[in-house]
Amino acid sequence: MKILKGFNNLLRYRCFTSSAQMAKSKFEYVRGFETDDKLLRNCWIVVRIDGKGFHKFSDEHNFDKPNDMNALNLMNKCARAVMDDFNEVILSYGQSDEYSFVFRKDSGIYSRRGSKLITNISSLFAAAYVFHWSKFFPNKTLKYPPAFDGRAVLYPSEKNIRDYVSWRQADCHINNLYNTVFWTLVQKGGLSPNAAQERLKGTMAGDKNEILFSQFGINYNKENDQLKKGTTIIKVKETIQMENEESKTRTKVVELSCDIIGDKFWADYPHLLEPYRDL
Repeated sequence: MKILKGFNNLLRYRCFTSSAQMAKSKFEYVRGFETDDKLLRNCWIVVRIDGKGFHKFSDEHNFDKPNDMNALNLMNKCARAVMDDFNEVILSYGQSDEYSFVFRKDSGIYSRRGSKLITNISSLFAAAYVFHWSKFFPNKTLKYPPAFDGRAVLYPSEKNIRDYVSWRQADCHINNLYNTVFWTLVQKGGLSPNAAQERLKGTMAGDKNEILFSQFGINYNKENDQLKKGTTIIKVKETIQMENEESKTRTKVVELSCDIIGDKFWADYPHLLEPYRDL
C-alpha cells in the first residue's frame, strides 16, 4: 500500500509538472522583444499630457474665445481625477489643453515604467473628460471623444523641477496675453484673423499691453488670474476639530491660481520639496 501510495503521488507530480510545461507555448519568445523602459531613480517624474488636435476640437464645440472657462474647469476636474487615482502625484499644473503631473522623487509606481505611466494617465484623463463633459457643458453635445498624448520627462534636481513648472507658467502668460490681444482685435476691433496676426507680428509684451489699454481700455493686469497664471493643484494636510475635542488630520486637494515662479509659493508649501532633498 505504501508503494502504491508513493506511486500515485509521483504520478500526480508528473502530471502537474507536465501541464505546467505545456502552458508555455513556442510563441512566448516574442516577449523578448519588449524593452525595459524604467525611468531613472531619484529623479522627479513629470508626465505632461496635451490635447491632440484641440484647435479643431474647440472650434467644433464652439468654445468661447480667447478662453472658455467651462473648458478650463473641465480640464481641472480631469486633473483632480488623476490626482485622486495616483497618490504619488504631489503637484499638477495646467493651462489651455495641457496638464503636467509631478510625481514624487522616490515614486515607485509601476516600477517607474514610463510607458505605463503615460498610457494610464492619458487614458484616465480622456475618460474623465468624456465622463464629466455634461456637467460643464449641459447644453452641448460631445461630437467626438477627445484624445491626449503624453510624455514622461525626468528632472534630477530641485532647481530643475522648479524651473520646469516656471517654464510652463511663463508659457501660459505669453500665450494668454497674445490670445487676449488677438481676439480683442478680432471681436472688438473688427480685424480679420489674418489682419490681427499681422498687427501683432514683432510686438513685445509691453506693446500688447498698450494695445489693450489704449485702444480698448483693458488693463491686462486685472484679468482673471486663472487665465494669466494657469491652475496649480496640490495636496495639503489640514487639521479638523472633532466634537469630542479630539482632532484628526486629513489630506485636502487645493486648486490655486498663483505665482509659482517666485520663492513664496515654495516657502508656503515646503512639504512639496523638502522631504526629498536628501535623495
